[in-house]
This record gives sequence, C-alpha cells and structure tokens, in this order.
Amino acid sequence: MNEKSKDIGSDLNKFDAHVIQQEEYDELPELDDDFFKRASVFESGQLVQRGRPKSKSRKVLLSVRYSPEVVEYFRSTGDGWQARMDEVLKEWVKAHPVS
Repeated sequence: MNEKSKDIGSDLNKFDAHVIQQEEYDELPELDDDFFKRASVFESGQLVQRGRPKSKSRKVLLSVRYSPEVVEYFRSTGDGWQARMDEVLKEWVKAHPVS
C-alpha cells in the first residue's frame, strides 16, 4: 500500500487492478439530463459555480407591476422576453432624456 492509500483507508493497487466486467456495467444507472442538472463540478478542489456568467453590465433586481397585456405580449415573443422588454425601455429612455 502506498502512502496515499493509507490516508483514505483503501488498497488502491487492488482497485486499479480490477477489470470491470460487462455485468457491472449493467448495474450502473443511466446518466440522464436530470443527473447532469444536479451535478456539481470541482476544479482544483474548488466548487465551480454553475449558471450563467456574471454580466459586465449588472442589472438591478426589483419588483415592478406591468399591465397584463404588456406582460402577455413580451412573453409571447418567447425566451429572452425580459431582455427584449429591457431593450425597449432603454430605447425609450434614450428618446426621452431628462433635462
């Protein structure tokens, strides 16, 4: 047993020498999309954060109320509807500067 094996209480040489048989593959669960959604990724011992990367232009989180027809319209345009709504509002701000 090498020094690392003693640390984890396992015989790694025996583990390394094991040849996986076909029936052992049959015991493994299928790795579906749900598995990968729940998976954690580690690099150099550090947990890698999932999700979209931090934006260069941060947005402000707030609660706001819009009329149902406005929300329905933008939602009907599909994924990214909130970003499109933000673009429309930015255009309005540019067209109506505060004096």
